[in-house]
Amino acid sequence: MPCQDIVFLTEDASHDAAINLINAEAFGPGRFVRAAERVREQGPHDRSLSFVGSDRGEIIASVRMTPVFAGPTEAYLLGPLAVRPSHKNLGIGRELVRIALAAAHTTSSKAVLLIGDAPYYMPLGFARTRPGALQMPGPFDPKRMLAACHGDADPMRLEGIIRHRNCG
Repeated sequence: MPCQDIVFLTEDASHDAAINLINAEAFGPGRFVRAAERVREQGPHDRSLSFVGSDRGEIIASVRMTPVFAGPTEAYLLGPLAVRPSHKNLGIGRELVRIALAAAHTTSSKAVLLIGDAPYYMPLGFARTRPGALQMPGPFDPKRMLAACHGDADPMRLEGIIRHRNCG
């Protein structure tokens, strides 16, 4: 099944149960102890920049965007990104990332951050940040911190604590 058969929609509250199932399948209970989850617990994600993939009415993939500060820089934290096992390796996750990045570029934020695999995300516009320059509430591998920047932002110049924008 090609990716073009999937319909991509802006997330709404009716998708929550399906998204929770997809994330549980993809990441298991360990997802709740990750540093990125500590940031997400600080406040809500932005539904207008979060998207789902639907196959014949079934939600089969999701990406969320959480508004954060990276030090003084307005940014978004991308994730979790997850696709049901039945629909993996079809380009659905990559398309969700492209859609979310395009949406983020229409806002005042300067960067989209994530902790992830560089070989997967770098072709989608992400670059490495300076290891140790960004901190999160919890341990993470700083070599896996990536950023897609626009405007005058530069991934190597981002520094400070990543926190939800609700936390000031």
